[in-house]
Amino acid sequence: MSIGQSLLPEFNAETAKTRKVLERVPENKFNWRVHEKSNTIGWLANHLAEIPGWVDMTVNQDELDIAPPGGEPYKSPEETKLSAVLANFDKNVATARAVLATASDATLQGTWTMLKGGNPVFTMPKTECLRTWVFSHMIHHRAIMTVYLRLNNLPVPAIYGPSGDEDGM
Repeated sequence: MSIGQSLLPEFNAETAKTRKVLERVPENKFNWRVHEKSNTIGWLANHLAEIPGWVDMTVNQDELDIAPPGGEPYKSPEETKLSAVLANFDKNVATARAVLATASDATLQGTWTMLKGGNPVFTMPKTECLRTWVFSHMIHHRAIMTVYLRLNNLPVPAIYGPSGDEDGM
């Protein structure tokens, strides 16, 4: 079994849990924010939808400049409809699954670099980047979203066990 194939069960489990959370996001709250320094629920939903797309970028590119000199900076999606957010999430998850299933171990053992203005921000092995900047990053933002749901008196789905609203698995 390849490295990518060995990552698929965890990826599938975490994206299924993330989709359950995204399905609870109400469109009429997309502009709500917990604090003036915090992002909105809509931004957070779009961010959760884009993160699985980073699998393809991490595996099939060796670097990304988020603010290339003389070029357009990286831009997150700004969907305003939950159906569009979910469609983007589903598309990114499907692409990521295909990439993980077919990625060679040699490719995954290569390095990936994030640049800003042509300057390296970090360089790490692609496998570490997938774990940190895709899997854990998605889990981190999903947890924030569950807090946003709770603060809006919306039901929080069971994720790793029961929530205050669901018995769980």
